[in-house]
Amino acid sequence: MLERLDEILVKFNDLAEKINDPDIIAEQSKWQKLMKEYSELSPVAEKINEYKAVTKGIEEDLEMLNDSSVDDEFKQLAKEELSDYKVRLEELKKEIPLLLLPKDPNDDKNVIVEIRGGAGGDEAALFAGDLFRMYSRYAERKKWKTEIMSSSENDLGGFKEISFMITGTGAYSRLKYESGVHRVQRVPETESSGRIHTSTVTVAVLPEADALDVNLDMNDVRIDVFRASGNGGQCVNTTDSAVRITHIPTGIVVSCQDEKSQLKNKEKGLKVLYARLYEMERQKHDNEISEQRRLQVGTGDRSERIRTYNFPQGRVTDHRVNLTLYKIDSILDGDIEEIMNTLIAADRTERLKLSEE
Repeated sequence: MLERLDEILVKFNDLAEKINDPDIIAEQSKWQKLMKEYSELSPVAEKINEYKAVTKGIEEDLEMLNDSSVDDEFKQLAKEELSDYKVRLEELKKEIPLLLLPKDPNDDKNVIVEIRGGAGGDEAALFAGDLFRMYSRYAERKKWKTEIMSSSENDLGGFKEISFMITGTGAYSRLKYESGVHRVQRVPETESSGRIHTSTVTVAVLPEADALDVNLDMNDVRIDVFRASGNGGQCVNTTDSAVRITHIPTGIVVSCQDEKSQLKNKEKGLKVLYARLYEMERQKHDNEISEQRRLQVGTGDRSERIRTYNFPQGRVTDHRVNLTLYKIDSILDGDIEEIMNTLIAADRTERLKLSEE
């Protein structure tokens, strides 16, 4: 491990020199690429330097304790310092391997989140609306931007389905664990007997993709335009601005009608199509390599039940990490950072185990 740490430090110091080289600075694209590498290695290099400093401190304290010419007062200080150093060394031995784990290349990407009501009819659609609000409020807390790509409302103000983009640094790295089935248990407003109903909502989190990520032949794409539907009045378009995009080889269909402009709906629809095709290829690639390459805290499969929101008990339980929190109102208001951190930590721990096998 020490040999590898030295190699990383050599690379980091080499990058530090290059990003300050006037000739490289003049080549903006090259400089930006090197700066990205430098930024990614910085936290690792910081921990490695600390590891080396702690190791050296332990050696010096041990020498002092074994030196008969050093008086007892200094030896007592060295003994106390040595104890602190040993504790920190053990912590660093755990922290550094986590930082050395391969980074998901999609982590810095924006995401497209798709939420669809499952079992439960109108109640499922209402909860789909609750989840949309939860992710929107979480995005606000992170200073990220949310933009609706397409939506289909029900009569009660919920969503049969809604697709939206969240733009912000590291959006995918935190939200990628949300893919799967979210289950809600509560008494619907329309239930007169007070009986608790169980409904489900499916969430898919896709990294944003573009033409560089996906080899899309537009000859395989059929684009149909139609008149947007709405709740009446001014909500209904009088022109054919809605767009339906069909990818013929895979059968993927994307519809967008939220914008008044046909061009904007087409742009949004293609973004969703790129993301779905990219995700399809990514899943196929992961499966071919190994089942172990999938997220250990969850496969990301849309049929996997990942979380339950129980309103009568005021609790939210994430089944993958056995985490139960009794603050359902604040969670649905976007306070999901604790859940995200627990899932990320669990994923890193499992990947570390795999890397050691």
